[in-house]
Amino acid sequence: MSVLSVENLRVSFQQDGKSALAVRGVSFAVGKGETVALVGESGSGKSVTALSTVNLLGRNAHIEGSVTYNGQQMVGADEKALRKVRGNDISFIFQEPMTSLNPLHTLEKQLTESIELHQGLRGVAARARVVELLERVGIHDAESRLSSYPHQLSGGQRQRVMIAMALANGPELLIADEPTTALDVTIQAQVLELLAELKRDLGMSMLFITHDLSIVRKFADRVCVMKDGEIVEHGLTADIFDAPRHPYTQTLLSAESVGVPDPVPADAPVVATTDNLKIWFPIERGLLRRTVGHVKAVNAATLSVRAGETVGIVGESGSGKTTLALAMMRLIKSEGRIAILGREISKLQKRQLRALRRDMQIVFQDPYGSLSPRMSVEQIIAEGLGVHGVEAGRNKRDMVAEIMTEVGLDPATMDRYPHEFSGGQRQRIAIARAMILRPKLVILDEPTSALDMTVQVQIVELLRGLQAKYGLAYIFISHDLKVVRALSHQVMVMKRGDVVEAGPRDQIFDDPQSEYTKALMAAAFDLEAAAGAGV
Repeated sequence: MSVLSVENLRVSFQQDGKSALAVRGVSFAVGKGETVALVGESGSGKSVTALSTVNLLGRNAHIEGSVTYNGQQMVGADEKALRKVRGNDISFIFQEPMTSLNPLHTLEKQLTESIELHQGLRGVAARARVVELLERVGIHDAESRLSSYPHQLSGGQRQRVMIAMALANGPELLIADEPTTALDVTIQAQVLELLAELKRDLGMSMLFITHDLSIVRKFADRVCVMKDGEIVEHGLTADIFDAPRHPYTQTLLSAESVGVPDPVPADAPVVATTDNLKIWFPIERGLLRRTVGHVKAVNAATLSVRAGETVGIVGESGSGKTTLALAMMRLIKSEGRIAILGREISKLQKRQLRALRRDMQIVFQDPYGSLSPRMSVEQIIAEGLGVHGVEAGRNKRDMVAEIMTEVGLDPATMDRYPHEFSGGQRQRIAIARAMILRPKLVILDEPTSALDMTVQVQIVELLRGLQAKYGLAYIFISHDLKVVRALSHQVMVMKRGDVVEAGPRDQIFDDPQSEYTKALMAAAFDLEAAAGAGV
Protein backbone atom coordinates (compact mmCIF):
# COMPACT_ATOMS: atom_id res chain seq x y z
CA MET A 1 0.00 0.00 0.00
CA SER A 2 1.28 3.48 -0.90
CA VAL A 3 1.91 6.03 1.82
CA LEU A 4 0.75 8.78 -0.55
CA SER A 5 -1.44 8.21 -3.58
CA VAL A 6 -2.34 11.02 -5.99
CA GLU A 7 -4.90 10.35 -8.73
CA ASN A 8 -6.06 12.73 -11.45
CA LEU A 9 -5.16 15.81 -9.38
CA ARG A 10 -6.33 19.09 -10.88
CA VAL A 11 -5.58 22.46 -9.27
CA SER A 12 -6.89 25.79 -10.54
CA PHE A 13 -6.61 29.34 -9.21
CA GLN A 14 -9.32 31.97 -9.36
CA GLN A 15 -8.16 35.53 -10.01
CA ASP A 16 -10.01 38.56 -11.35
CA GLY A 17 -12.97 36.39 -12.23
CA LYS A 18 -10.82 34.04 -14.32
CA SER A 19 -9.68 30.49 -13.66
CA ALA A 20 -6.11 29.37 -14.41
CA LEU A 21 -5.35 25.63 -14.42
CA ALA A 22 -1.96 24.97 -12.77
CA VAL A 23 -2.04 21.16 -12.37
CA ARG A 24 -3.73 19.02 -15.02
CA GLY A 25 -4.66 15.46 -14.09
CA VAL A 26 -1.49 14.44 -12.22
CA SER A 27 -1.22 10.88 -10.86
CA PHE A 28 1.63 9.24 -8.91
CA ALA A 29 2.29 7.32 -5.70
CA VAL A 30 4.99 7.24 -3.01
CA GLY A 31 5.61 3.84 -1.43
CA LYS A 32 6.83 2.99 2.06
CA GLY A 33 10.49 4.03 2.45
CA GLU A 34 10.64 5.24 -1.15
CA THR A 35 11.96 8.52 -2.59
CA VAL A 36 10.02 9.91 -5.54
CA ALA A 37 11.37 13.01 -7.31
CA LEU A 38 9.20 15.58 -9.03
CA VAL A 39 11.36 17.42 -11.57
CA GLY A 40 10.69 20.18 -14.06
CA GLU A 41 11.26 23.87 -14.65
CA SER A 42 9.73 26.72 -12.65
CA GLY A 43 6.03 26.99 -13.34
CA SER A 44 5.65 23.31 -14.22
CA GLY A 45 3.40 22.67 -11.20
CA LYS A 46 5.80 20.80 -8.90
CA SER A 47 5.31 22.89 -5.76
CA VAL A 48 1.58 23.37 -6.33
CA THR A 49 1.21 19.60 -6.53
CA ALA A 50 3.13 19.11 -3.28
CA LEU A 51 1.25 21.82 -1.38
CA SER A 52 -2.11 20.51 -2.52
CA THR A 53 -1.49 17.13 -0.81
CA VAL A 54 -2.54 18.64 2.53
CA ASN A 55 -4.25 21.74 1.09
CA LEU A 56 -1.63 24.35 1.96
CA LEU A 57 -2.70 26.48 -1.00
CA GLY A 58 -4.55 29.78 -0.71
CA ARG A 59 -8.28 30.26 -0.62
CA ASN A 60 -8.37 31.04 -4.33
CA ALA A 61 -7.19 27.49 -5.12
CA HIS A 62 -9.65 24.82 -6.23
CA ILE A 63 -8.50 21.21 -5.86
CA GLU A 64 -10.11 18.26 -7.63
CA GLY A 65 -9.21 14.58 -7.84
CA SER A 66 -7.93 12.29 -5.11
CA VAL A 67 -5.04 12.55 -2.63
CA THR A 68 -4.90 9.79 -0.03
CA TYR A 69 -2.47 9.41 2.86
CA ASN A 70 -2.50 5.81 4.12
CA GLY A 71 -5.96 5.50 2.63
CA GLN A 72 -7.30 8.69 4.23
CA GLN A 73 -8.74 11.15 1.72
CA MET A 74 -7.15 14.61 1.94
CA VAL A 75 -9.11 16.40 -0.80
CA GLY A 76 -12.19 17.88 0.82
CA ALA A 77 -11.12 16.86 4.35
CA ASP A 78 -12.06 19.28 7.12
CA GLU A 79 -9.47 21.56 8.69
CA LYS A 80 -9.25 19.52 11.89
CA ALA A 81 -8.31 16.35 10.02
CA LEU A 82 -5.77 18.22 7.88
CA ARG A 83 -4.15 19.84 10.92
CA LYS A 84 -3.64 16.43 12.48
CA VAL A 85 -1.72 15.26 9.42
CA ARG A 86 0.22 18.46 8.66
CA GLY A 87 3.56 18.64 10.44
CA ASN A 88 2.82 15.39 12.23
CA ASP A 89 2.48 12.65 9.62
CA ILE A 90 3.46 14.73 6.58
CA SER A 91 6.15 17.41 7.02
CA PHE A 92 7.65 19.95 4.64
CA ILE A 93 11.12 21.39 4.07
CA PHE A 94 11.13 24.48 1.88
CA GLN A 95 13.80 26.05 -0.34
CA GLU A 96 14.45 29.29 1.53
CA PRO A 97 14.47 28.87 5.31
CA MET A 98 14.58 32.62 5.96
CA THR A 99 11.05 32.92 4.56
CA SER A 100 9.85 29.93 6.61
CA LEU A 101 11.49 30.75 9.94
CA ASN A 102 10.08 33.59 12.04
CA PRO A 103 12.80 36.28 12.35
CA LEU A 104 11.32 37.50 15.66
CA HIS A 105 11.43 34.15 17.49
CA THR A 106 14.33 32.12 18.83
CA LEU A 107 15.07 28.61 17.58
CA GLU A 108 13.79 27.16 20.86
CA LYS A 109 10.43 28.91 20.57
CA GLN A 110 9.91 27.90 16.95
CA LEU A 111 10.86 24.26 17.45
CA THR A 112 8.94 23.95 20.72
CA GLU A 113 5.71 25.17 19.13
CA SER A 114 5.21 22.08 16.98
CA ILE A 115 6.30 19.70 19.76
CA GLU A 116 3.81 21.21 22.21
CA LEU A 117 1.01 21.13 19.64
CA HIS A 118 1.44 17.54 18.47
CA GLN A 119 3.20 15.78 21.35
CA GLY A 120 1.96 17.70 24.38
CA LEU A 121 5.49 18.11 25.78
CA ARG A 122 6.14 21.17 27.92
CA GLY A 123 8.99 22.85 29.79
CA VAL A 124 12.12 20.80 30.40
CA ALA A 125 10.87 17.84 28.35
CA ALA A 126 10.17 20.03 25.31
CA ARG A 127 13.55 21.76 25.64
CA ALA A 128 15.35 18.41 25.82
CA ARG A 129 13.54 17.26 22.68
CA VAL A 130 14.60 20.44 20.85
CA VAL A 131 18.26 19.94 21.84
CA GLU A 132 18.04 16.31 20.71
CA LEU A 133 16.64 17.36 17.32
CA LEU A 134 19.27 20.05 16.74
CA GLU A 135 22.06 17.64 17.62
CA ARG A 136 20.50 15.02 15.33
CA VAL A 137 20.67 17.36 12.34
CA GLY A 138 24.28 18.37 13.05
CA ILE A 139 23.95 21.71 14.88
CA HIS A 140 27.06 21.81 17.07
CA ASP A 141 26.73 22.89 20.70
CA ALA A 142 22.96 22.79 20.27
CA GLU A 143 22.02 23.96 23.75
CA SER A 144 23.90 27.24 23.33
CA ARG A 145 22.04 27.83 20.05
CA LEU A 146 18.53 27.71 21.55
CA SER A 147 18.42 31.47 22.12
CA SER A 148 19.72 32.27 18.63
CA TYR A 149 17.58 33.93 15.97
CA PRO A 150 17.51 32.78 12.32
CA HIS A 151 19.64 35.70 11.06
CA GLN A 152 22.45 34.60 13.39
CA LEU A 153 22.86 31.30 11.53
CA SER A 154 24.47 30.49 8.21
CA GLY A 155 22.39 29.28 5.25
CA GLY A 156 23.34 25.66 5.89
CA GLN A 157 22.54 25.93 9.60
CA ARG A 158 19.14 27.47 8.87
CA GLN A 159 18.33 24.61 6.51
CA ARG A 160 19.31 22.12 9.22
CA VAL A 161 16.95 23.87 11.63
CA MET A 162 14.17 23.54 9.03
CA ILE A 163 14.91 19.82 8.78
CA ALA A 164 14.80 19.54 12.59
CA MET A 165 11.36 21.22 12.60
CA ALA A 166 10.14 18.87 9.89
CA LEU A 167 11.34 15.82 11.84
CA ALA A 168 10.11 16.99 15.25
CA ASN A 169 7.09 14.71 15.30
CA GLY A 170 8.49 11.71 13.44
CA PRO A 171 6.67 12.12 10.10
CA GLU A 172 6.08 9.16 7.85
CA LEU A 173 6.34 11.27 4.71
CA LEU A 174 8.78 14.15 4.19
CA ILE A 175 8.13 16.56 1.31
CA ALA A 176 11.33 18.44 0.44
CA ASP A 177 10.71 21.36 -1.92
CA GLU A 178 14.02 22.48 -3.47
CA PRO A 179 15.80 22.06 -0.10
CA THR A 180 19.34 22.54 -1.44
CA THR A 181 18.99 25.00 -4.34
CA ALA A 182 20.23 28.07 -2.45
CA LEU A 183 23.13 26.26 -0.74
CA ASP A 184 26.82 26.02 -1.60
CA VAL A 185 27.98 22.71 -3.04
CA THR A 186 29.70 21.48 0.12
CA ILE A 187 26.72 22.45 2.31
CA GLN A 188 24.39 20.90 -0.26
CA ALA A 189 26.28 17.62 -0.02
CA GLN A 190 26.08 17.71 3.79
CA VAL A 191 22.32 18.35 3.76
CA LEU A 192 21.72 15.54 1.28
CA GLU A 193 23.86 13.20 3.35
CA LEU A 194 21.82 14.16 6.42
CA LEU A 195 18.52 13.50 4.64
CA ALA A 196 19.82 10.14 3.42
CA GLU A 197 20.86 9.16 6.94
CA LEU A 198 17.59 10.30 8.51
CA LYS A 199 15.55 8.52 5.88
CA ARG A 200 17.39 5.25 6.50
CA ASP A 201 17.24 5.52 10.28
CA LEU A 202 13.60 6.60 10.51
CA GLY A 203 12.21 4.61 7.57
CA MET A 204 10.61 7.70 6.07
CA SER A 205 9.19 8.11 2.60
CA MET A 206 10.16 11.22 0.66
CA LEU A 207 8.74 13.37 -2.10
CA PHE A 208 11.74 15.33 -3.39
CA ILE A 209 11.10 18.39 -5.58
CA THR A 210 14.00 19.85 -7.53
CA HIS A 211 15.26 21.07 -10.89
CA ASP A 212 18.78 19.75 -10.22
CA LEU A 213 18.90 16.44 -12.06
CA SER A 214 22.36 15.53 -10.73
CA ILE A 215 20.78 15.21 -7.28
CA VAL A 216 17.85 13.20 -8.59
CA ARG A 217 20.07 10.63 -10.27
CA LYS A 218 21.90 9.90 -7.03
CA PHE A 219 19.06 10.06 -4.52
CA ALA A 220 15.67 9.12 -6.03
CA ASP A 221 14.13 5.70 -6.57
CA ARG A 222 11.59 6.93 -9.10
CA VAL A 223 11.17 10.13 -11.11
CA CYS A 224 8.12 12.04 -12.37
CA VAL A 225 8.91 14.71 -14.98
CA MET A 226 6.45 17.62 -15.03
CA LYS A 227 5.78 20.19 -17.74
CA ASP A 228 2.92 22.69 -17.94
CA GLY A 229 1.07 21.07 -15.04
CA GLU A 230 1.27 17.51 -16.38
CA ILE A 231 3.51 14.49 -15.77
CA VAL A 232 4.96 13.84 -19.20
CA GLU A 233 7.14 10.89 -18.17
CA HIS A 234 7.66 8.73 -15.10
CA GLY A 235 9.55 5.61 -14.17
CA LEU A 236 12.56 4.21 -12.33
CA THR A 237 15.39 6.72 -12.04
CA ALA A 238 17.85 4.60 -14.00
CA ASP A 239 15.35 4.10 -16.84
CA ILE A 240 14.53 7.83 -17.07
CA PHE A 241 18.19 8.85 -17.19
CA ASP A 242 19.44 6.06 -19.44
CA ALA A 243 16.60 6.06 -21.97
CA PRO A 244 14.34 9.15 -21.72
CA ARG A 245 11.38 8.88 -24.07
CA HIS A 246 9.72 12.29 -23.96
CA PRO A 247 11.42 15.17 -25.86
CA TYR A 248 11.08 17.44 -22.81
CA THR A 249 12.88 14.94 -20.58
CA GLN A 250 15.63 14.67 -23.18
CA THR A 251 15.94 18.48 -23.20
CA LEU A 252 16.19 18.61 -19.39
CA LEU A 253 18.86 15.92 -19.29
CA SER A 254 20.95 17.62 -21.96
CA ALA A 255 20.72 21.05 -20.29
CA GLU A 256 24.18 21.57 -18.83
CA SER A 257 26.53 24.50 -19.19
CA VAL A 258 29.43 23.09 -21.20
CA GLY A 259 32.18 24.33 -23.45
CA VAL A 260 34.72 27.05 -22.76
CA PRO A 261 34.82 30.81 -23.39
CA ASP A 262 36.75 32.31 -26.27
CA PRO A 263 40.47 32.73 -25.53
CA VAL A 264 41.63 36.14 -24.32
CA PRO A 265 43.73 38.04 -26.88
CA ALA A 266 47.38 38.23 -25.86
CA ASP A 267 47.33 42.03 -26.11
CA ALA A 268 44.08 42.46 -24.16
CA PRO A 269 44.38 45.47 -21.82
CA VAL A 270 43.90 45.10 -18.07
CA VAL A 271 40.48 46.44 -17.04
CA ALA A 272 40.54 46.03 -13.26
CA THR A 273 43.01 45.06 -10.55
CA THR A 274 43.11 44.79 -6.79
CA ASP A 275 46.27 44.60 -4.70
CA ASN A 276 46.21 43.32 -1.11
CA LEU A 277 42.57 44.36 -0.73
CA LYS A 278 41.38 44.08 2.86
CA ILE A 279 37.83 44.48 4.15
CA TRP A 280 37.41 44.24 7.91
CA PHE A 281 34.20 45.21 9.65
CA PRO A 282 34.60 46.55 13.21
CA ILE A 283 32.80 44.89 16.12
CA GLU A 284 31.64 47.66 18.44
CA ARG A 285 30.51 47.18 22.02
CA GLY A 286 29.42 49.26 24.96
CA LEU A 287 27.89 52.69 25.37
CA LEU A 288 30.85 54.39 23.67
CA ARG A 289 30.81 51.85 20.80
CA ARG A 290 34.44 50.90 21.25
CA THR A 291 35.93 48.54 18.69
CA VAL A 292 36.65 45.22 20.40
CA GLY A 293 37.47 43.19 17.32
CA HIS A 294 36.87 42.78 13.60
CA VAL A 295 34.96 40.55 11.22
CA LYS A 296 37.71 39.74 8.73
CA ALA A 297 35.59 39.51 5.58
CA VAL A 298 38.47 39.71 3.06
CA ASN A 299 42.20 39.42 3.71
CA ALA A 300 44.79 40.61 1.18
CA ALA A 301 42.94 39.69 -2.02
CA THR A 302 44.84 40.35 -5.24
CA LEU A 303 43.37 39.82 -8.71
CA SER A 304 43.53 41.13 -12.25
CA VAL A 305 41.01 40.85 -15.10
CA ARG A 306 41.56 41.79 -18.75
CA ALA A 307 39.19 42.79 -21.54
CA GLY A 308 37.40 39.66 -22.78
CA GLU A 309 38.40 37.68 -19.69
CA THR A 310 36.30 36.14 -16.91
CA VAL A 311 37.64 35.64 -13.40
CA GLY A 312 35.45 33.19 -11.51
CA ILE A 313 35.32 33.56 -7.71
CA VAL A 314 34.11 30.50 -5.81
CA GLY A 315 33.71 29.50 -2.18
CA GLU A 316 31.07 28.89 0.45
CA SER A 317 28.68 31.51 1.79
CA GLY A 318 30.57 33.90 4.03
CA SER A 319 33.88 33.34 2.25
CA GLY A 320 34.05 36.99 1.12
CA LYS A 321 33.18 36.64 -2.59
CA THR A 322 30.46 39.28 -2.78
CA THR A 323 32.21 41.55 -0.27
CA LEU A 324 35.28 41.61 -2.52
CA ALA A 325 33.16 42.46 -5.56
CA LEU A 326 31.31 45.26 -3.78
CA ALA A 327 34.61 46.74 -2.64
CA MET A 328 35.86 46.73 -6.24
CA MET A 329 32.78 48.79 -7.13
CA ARG A 330 33.57 51.12 -4.20
CA LEU A 331 30.17 50.28 -2.69
CA ILE A 332 31.79 49.39 0.66
CA LYS A 333 34.94 50.61 2.36
CA SER A 334 38.21 48.73 1.98
CA GLU A 335 41.97 49.05 2.38
CA GLY A 336 44.43 48.35 -0.40
CA ARG A 337 44.68 49.32 -4.05
CA ILE A 338 41.81 49.18 -6.56
CA ALA A 339 42.39 50.29 -10.16
CA ILE A 340 39.80 50.48 -12.93
CA LEU A 341 41.04 51.11 -16.48
CA GLY A 342 44.43 52.00 -15.02
CA ARG A 343 43.06 54.62 -12.66
CA GLU A 344 43.45 54.24 -8.90
CA ILE A 345 39.93 54.62 -7.45
CA SER A 346 40.54 53.72 -3.81
CA LYS A 347 40.56 57.33 -2.67
CA LEU A 348 38.36 59.04 -5.27
CA GLN A 349 35.45 61.15 -4.05
CA LYS A 350 31.87 60.26 -5.01
CA ARG A 351 31.71 62.95 -7.67
CA GLN A 352 34.96 61.73 -9.22
CA LEU A 353 33.70 58.16 -9.13
CA ARG A 354 30.49 58.92 -11.00
CA ALA A 355 32.28 59.24 -14.32
CA LEU A 356 33.68 55.72 -13.85
CA ARG A 357 30.40 54.16 -12.72
CA ARG A 358 29.27 53.80 -16.32
CA ASP A 359 32.20 51.46 -16.94
CA MET A 360 31.44 49.31 -13.87
CA GLN A 361 28.11 47.47 -13.72
CA ILE A 362 26.72 44.64 -11.60
CA VAL A 363 24.08 41.93 -12.13
CA PHE A 364 22.67 40.35 -8.97
CA GLN A 365 21.47 36.84 -8.11
CA ASP A 366 17.78 37.60 -7.61
CA PRO A 367 16.46 39.64 -10.54
CA TYR A 368 13.05 40.06 -8.92
CA GLY A 369 14.60 41.62 -5.83
CA SER A 370 16.81 43.99 -7.84
CA LEU A 371 14.11 45.21 -10.25
CA SER A 372 11.64 47.83 -9.02
CA PRO A 373 8.09 46.44 -9.23
CA ARG A 374 6.79 49.99 -9.78
CA MET A 375 8.84 50.65 -12.89
CA SER A 376 8.22 49.38 -16.41
CA VAL A 377 10.93 47.42 -18.19
CA GLU A 378 11.71 50.47 -20.34
CA GLN A 379 12.17 52.64 -17.24
CA ILE A 380 14.35 50.00 -15.54
CA ILE A 381 16.67 49.47 -18.50
CA ALA A 382 16.91 53.16 -19.41
CA GLU A 383 17.43 54.49 -15.89
CA GLY A 384 21.22 54.51 -16.18
CA LEU A 385 21.14 56.46 -19.44
CA GLY A 386 19.73 59.52 -17.71
CA VAL A 387 21.98 59.15 -14.66
CA HIS A 388 25.13 59.08 -16.78
CA GLY A 389 23.89 61.38 -19.55
CA VAL A 390 24.73 59.00 -22.39
CA GLU A 391 21.63 59.27 -24.55
CA ALA A 392 23.60 61.39 -27.03
CA GLY A 393 20.50 62.65 -28.79
CA ARG A 394 19.20 59.18 -29.61
CA ASN A 395 15.64 58.12 -28.93
CA LYS A 396 15.61 56.36 -25.56
CA ARG A 397 12.99 53.78 -26.57
CA ASP A 398 15.06 52.88 -29.61
CA MET A 399 18.11 52.28 -27.41
CA VAL A 400 16.06 50.11 -25.03
CA ALA A 401 14.58 48.16 -27.95
CA GLU A 402 18.06 47.55 -29.34
CA ILE A 403 19.50 46.16 -26.11
CA MET A 404 16.35 44.09 -25.41
CA THR A 405 16.72 42.44 -28.80
CA GLU A 406 20.40 41.80 -28.08
CA VAL A 407 19.66 39.95 -24.83
CA GLY A 408 16.82 37.93 -26.35
CA LEU A 409 13.77 39.91 -25.18
CA ASP A 410 10.87 41.13 -27.28
CA PRO A 411 10.99 44.96 -27.43
CA ALA A 412 7.18 44.97 -27.65
CA THR A 413 7.14 44.00 -23.94
CA MET A 414 9.06 47.06 -22.70
CA ASP A 415 5.92 48.65 -21.23
CA ARG A 416 5.25 45.63 -18.99
CA TYR A 417 6.35 45.25 -15.37
CA PRO A 418 8.79 42.72 -13.82
CA HIS A 419 6.07 40.46 -12.34
CA GLU A 420 4.82 39.76 -15.86
CA PHE A 421 8.07 37.98 -16.79
CA SER A 422 9.59 34.59 -15.95
CA GLY A 423 12.73 34.27 -13.82
CA GLY A 424 14.95 33.86 -16.88
CA GLN A 425 13.38 36.86 -18.60
CA ARG A 426 13.85 38.99 -15.47
CA GLN A 427 17.53 38.08 -15.42
CA ARG A 428 17.80 39.14 -19.06
CA ILE A 429 16.22 42.48 -18.09
CA ALA A 430 18.85 42.90 -15.35
CA ILE A 431 21.60 42.08 -17.87
CA ALA A 432 20.11 44.57 -20.37
CA ARG A 433 20.10 47.29 -17.69
CA ALA A 434 23.83 46.76 -17.18
CA MET A 435 24.77 46.34 -20.84
CA ILE A 436 22.93 49.38 -22.23
CA LEU A 437 25.72 51.55 -20.78
CA ARG A 438 28.35 49.53 -22.67
CA PRO A 439 30.49 48.96 -19.55
CA LYS A 440 34.04 47.65 -19.55
CA LEU A 441 33.69 45.60 -16.32
CA VAL A 442 30.61 43.60 -15.28
CA ILE A 443 30.34 41.89 -11.92
CA LEU A 444 27.98 38.90 -12.05
CA ASP A 445 26.94 37.92 -8.53
CA GLU A 446 25.34 34.44 -8.66
CA PRO A 447 23.37 35.37 -11.82
CA THR A 448 22.28 31.79 -12.60
CA SER A 449 21.81 30.11 -9.21
CA ALA A 450 18.08 30.92 -8.94
CA LEU A 451 17.35 29.66 -12.47
CA ASP A 452 16.34 26.31 -13.92
CA MET A 453 18.98 24.27 -15.74
CA THR A 454 17.72 25.03 -19.26
CA VAL A 455 17.51 28.76 -18.47
CA GLN A 456 21.00 28.65 -16.91
CA VAL A 457 22.40 27.36 -20.19
CA GLN A 458 20.68 30.16 -22.10
CA ILE A 459 22.05 32.85 -19.76
CA VAL A 460 25.59 31.42 -19.94
CA GLU A 461 25.43 31.43 -23.75
CA LEU A 462 24.11 35.02 -23.68
CA LEU A 463 26.94 36.18 -21.40
CA ARG A 464 29.52 34.43 -23.59
CA GLY A 465 28.14 36.09 -26.70
CA LEU A 466 28.10 39.58 -25.17
CA GLN A 467 31.64 39.14 -23.88
CA ALA A 468 32.93 38.03 -27.28
CA LYS A 469 31.14 40.89 -29.06
CA TYR A 470 32.18 43.74 -26.76
CA GLY A 471 35.35 42.46 -25.07
CA LEU A 472 33.77 42.65 -21.63
CA ALA A 473 35.69 41.81 -18.47
CA TYR A 474 33.64 39.69 -16.07
CA ILE A 475 34.00 38.99 -12.37
CA PHE A 476 31.77 35.92 -12.04
CA ILE A 477 30.73 34.90 -8.52
CA SER A 478 29.03 31.54 -8.10
CA HIS A 479 28.83 28.38 -6.05
CA ASP A 480 27.87 26.38 -9.17
CA LEU A 481 31.26 25.10 -10.27
CA LYS A 482 29.92 23.62 -13.50
CA VAL A 483 28.84 27.09 -14.64
CA VAL A 484 32.13 28.60 -13.44
CA ARG A 485 34.06 26.04 -15.48
CA ALA A 486 32.03 26.84 -18.60
CA LEU A 487 32.42 30.61 -18.35
CA SER A 488 35.75 31.40 -16.64
CA HIS A 489 39.33 31.82 -17.82
CA GLN A 490 40.80 32.29 -14.33
CA VAL A 491 39.45 31.01 -11.01
CA MET A 492 39.94 32.29 -7.47
CA VAL A 493 38.95 30.09 -4.52
CA MET A 494 38.06 31.86 -1.26
CA LYS A 495 37.50 30.56 2.26
CA ARG A 496 36.72 32.72 5.30
CA GLY A 497 38.13 35.83 3.68
CA ASP A 498 41.35 34.24 2.43
CA VAL A 499 42.31 33.42 -1.16
CA VAL A 500 43.35 29.78 -0.77
CA GLU A 501 44.09 29.13 -4.44
CA ALA A 502 44.04 31.00 -7.75
CA GLY A 503 45.08 30.26 -11.31
CA PRO A 504 43.92 29.25 -14.81
CA ARG A 505 40.60 27.40 -14.97
CA ASP A 506 42.00 24.06 -16.09
CA GLN A 507 44.68 24.09 -13.42
CA ILE A 508 42.17 24.74 -10.62
CA PHE A 509 39.63 22.19 -11.84
CA ASP A 510 41.96 19.43 -13.02
CA ASP A 511 44.77 19.71 -10.48
CA PRO A 512 43.59 21.53 -7.33
CA GLN A 513 46.30 21.99 -4.73
CA SER A 514 44.51 22.97 -1.51
CA GLU A 515 42.40 20.51 0.46
CA TYR A 516 39.52 22.99 0.48
CA THR A 517 39.49 23.25 -3.32
CA LYS A 518 39.58 19.46 -3.57
CA ALA A 519 36.56 19.26 -1.25
CA LEU A 520 34.68 21.80 -3.39
CA MET A 521 35.39 19.81 -6.55
CA ALA A 522 34.32 16.54 -4.93
CA ALA A 523 31.06 18.12 -3.78
CA ALA A 524 30.32 19.64 -7.19
CA PHE A 525 31.30 16.80 -9.51
CA ASP A 526 30.90 13.69 -7.39
CA LEU A 527 27.98 14.25 -5.02
CA GLU A 528 27.69 10.54 -4.30
CA ALA A 529 31.20 10.41 -2.91
CA ALA A 530 30.76 13.68 -1.04
CA ALA A 531 27.38 12.96 0.47
CA GLY A 532 27.59 9.28 1.30
CA ALA A 533 24.93 6.70 0.52
CA GLY A 534 21.90 7.61 -1.61
CA VAL A 535 18.54 8.62 -0.25
